[in-house]
Amino acid sequence: METSKNLWDFFQNQLLGMKWLNELIGGGLGALGLDTTNRWMGSIQFFLYDVIKIGLLLCFLIFIISYIQSYFPPERSKKILGRFHGLGANVIAALLGTVTPFCSCSSIPLFIGFTSAGLPLGVTFSFLISSPMVDLGSLVLLMSIFGAKVALVYVFIGLIIAIIGGTLIEKLHMEKYVENFILTAGKVDIESPDLTKKDRLVYAKEQMLSTFKKVFPYILIGVGIGAVIHNWIPEEWIEIALGSNNPFGVILATLIGVPMYADIFGTIPIAEALFTKGAQLGVILSFMMAVTTLSLPSMIMLSKAVKPKLLALFITICTVGIILVGYLFNIFQTVMV
Repeated sequence: METSKNLWDFFQNQLLGMKWLNELIGGGLGALGLDTTNRWMGSIQFFLYDVIKIGLLLCFLIFIISYIQSYFPPERSKKILGRFHGLGANVIAALLGTVTPFCSCSSIPLFIGFTSAGLPLGVTFSFLISSPMVDLGSLVLLMSIFGAKVALVYVFIGLIIAIIGGTLIEKLHMEKYVENFILTAGKVDIESPDLTKKDRLVYAKEQMLSTFKKVFPYILIGVGIGAVIHNWIPEEWIEIALGSNNPFGVILATLIGVPMYADIFGTIPIAEALFTKGAQLGVILSFMMAVTTLSLPSMIMLSKAVKPKLLALFITICTVGIILVGYLFNIFQTVMV
């Protein structure tokens, strides 16, 4: 049992968390005669460590997920979803969302395509909620910082929100609030050609490079913010605003996250810095969910596809779900402690 625990700790801390990299960078800065206990040098160490760590994880995860995704092109996904009905269809749609691109803006074109193809609206919304909120990348990255229990609970609850949200929209019969150009679009279903393993590897490589170029600026911004929080903002300030003494911390974090635009990779360094400063776990995860699911650019894109009443319902479902998740995780953290 002790051996299994040691192996798991090594996997989580050294392979996922890359603690060795932080020590290596700290040793390198020290060898140059720089004092890493100094705030400026500490910020530089945090910045270098997180940029390299997240960059490596980003490339690895995108490559693996893109390779998996090559087996689920839109045409195939539509066929899979079309075989299921009722709650089962919402469950499958939410699960399919876990192997799609990382941000909500990337998911909306697929949502429009699925809706145009005649799939039930509630099913397509389960996909739309799940896709940015829960993905394989978030699972691995959350494990690297918060551990397996938190990561698995996060993914499970995210899927529940997607399933309940899509089911609620289906029950309310909101189809009339979808823009007409989507409902009347042609339902052409072109069979995608069979890809060889080499084709899939090339596709995965291209997706990795393309996504890295788009996401890397947000990683730099996120790590920069994280470095400031980690080394310059007093711990007491974070605890007052986002700690257990503020019952509105979850709501505050959700509202702050909504107008921002990033993906899971851009929010991880901010979350990591907040966590080390004493912010509650639920507050951090609510912030991450709000940024990835309800970013302002993605809501603007979605407003072109659905009418205001349906858009408002979608935002309300996600916001309420995110806030509930935050408070549940705060309770979970208290119990674990």
